[in-house]
Amino acid sequence: MNPLRRLGKVLWTISRYRLDTLLNDDSLVESPIPPRYQALLHLLPSRLIPIGDASRGRRLRLALEELGPVFIKFGQLMSTRRDILPLDIADELARLQDDVPPFPGSDAQQLIESSIGTPIAAAFSHFETEPMASASVAQVHAATLPDGSPVVVKVVRPGIEGVIREDIELLRRLAEFLEEHSVDARRLHLKDVVADYERTILDELDLQKEASNTAHLRTNFAGSPLLYVPRVHWELTRRNVLVLERIYGIPIANLSALKARGTNMRKLAERGVETFFTQVFVHNFFHADMHPGNIFVNAEEPDNPHYIAIDCAIVGSLTREDQDYLARNLLAFFNRDYAQVAQLHLESGWIPDDTDPVEFERVIQRVCEPIFEKPLSEISFGQFLVQLFDTARDFNMEIQPQLVLLQKTLLYIEGLGRELYPELDLWETAKPFMERWMVDHVGPAATLRELAEHAPELFTQLPRLPALVVRTGTQLKRLDRAVRRQGDLIDSLERRVSRVNRRSRAKRLSGVALILLASALLWAPITSSLEAGQDMGTIAGLISAALGSLLLVRA
Repeated sequence: MNPLRRLGKVLWTISRYRLDTLLNDDSLVESPIPPRYQALLHLLPSRLIPIGDASRGRRLRLALEELGPVFIKFGQLMSTRRDILPLDIADELARLQDDVPPFPGSDAQQLIESSIGTPIAAAFSHFETEPMASASVAQVHAATLPDGSPVVVKVVRPGIEGVIREDIELLRRLAEFLEEHSVDARRLHLKDVVADYERTILDELDLQKEASNTAHLRTNFAGSPLLYVPRVHWELTRRNVLVLERIYGIPIANLSALKARGTNMRKLAERGVETFFTQVFVHNFFHADMHPGNIFVNAEEPDNPHYIAIDCAIVGSLTREDQDYLARNLLAFFNRDYAQVAQLHLESGWIPDDTDPVEFERVIQRVCEPIFEKPLSEISFGQFLVQLFDTARDFNMEIQPQLVLLQKTLLYIEGLGRELYPELDLWETAKPFMERWMVDHVGPAATLRELAEHAPELFTQLPRLPALVVRTGTQLKRLDRAVRRQGDLIDSLERRVSRVNRRSRAKRLSGVALILLASALLWAPITSSLEAGQDMGTIAGLISAALGSLLLVRA
């Protein structure tokens, strides 16, 4: 599409759904819109369109759905930012759907053949031209390999990259405008969010990266009773074509089918939580898009069910510091140690150094204590993180992107767990993982293990140690001399400043004395009964005042 036509469509959609009203919404834009933009808003023809009964969140959601894949996925991403968006908007954005009409199967065949360099008939013994599923970026076809293995073939939509890049540019300009006029947008680093989003969605276009994520996750859970990940057929996988083992399972949302099989729902729910915490605290590599459409269940053994995960385009990992932050926060939360929660936020640097820790602790306690009024089995980790982030918002906390992904995934997992088995005790399931992680990564055992891991590197450096010691000693001597020179220079400057200050003080005292003398001399003619010397006193007073003022000015 021509860029101007695309811009016209975006502007028309904004007008149709009266999104201009959001620019004057105090809960979204804290700083007022500049007068020139206010005047422009009043002149927009869209003001003639009635708003109707639809809420602001619904109008925004419908507009994004109409604008297409880039805006839909961006809205889905923003729906997780409950630390910055009003809850009514975040809830509506979470309902964004990504289903779009498929493109012709013949086009898919041509694209596959040009990518793999061989005819469809040679690569597959059977290929379904009608797609199994169709989304904004790609669609999926069923096929069979020459050896009889059933597979699925994922194909990127033709021409979608150009559309995505045009829309990303529009989003970037919108982000720049919002950051210019919104305090919250600046705190959110909206331009950085768009840049991260650009990388994410462009990565989705590279199916070889998704294949790599899939293979990584499959390796992590090889032989595990928790999760199965389909095998990648690398020989047929390209940047815009992905061929995977076809899996057969019951969609996680199909509760009636799971119950009809006699599935152990408690074990399935507990294994969902266990799978999540294994990914986060053991593998440090987690599937970050575990919504119901991407999760299936193998219930062939009803009392020993396991999950099947697909669509590994979005994955996440945490730094050691983030893992530590998460584990300590959750443990402190369940121990009701709110002072520790506050201290962890300060140590992490996520809230300003000048934050009053006592006040922050009180606020956290006020928010978290009602949670403990519920039975332990009903306490939600995800909701705790949401409320914690909402609270920290008032203290200018900036949420890290990787934790946003984690929060979204945790909310998915918890929601699924509650659906499967409402009595699920999340704490009892998760606590062993966090405690084990703390034991493994904090304390003497962890220190010894790190030393052992780095021992080969240390041993390779041992022959160079004497030379390094001598060189370090020489450098320290040079540094000491430089520090002494700097110290001497600072002492000299301090002495000069001291002399200047003494002179300045002397001038100020002299100035004050002269002004006091002037006051006395000028006041004397009024209070004295003597006639003689009045004029001379006045003149002397004026001269003294002038000199005193001059000294004070130059002091």
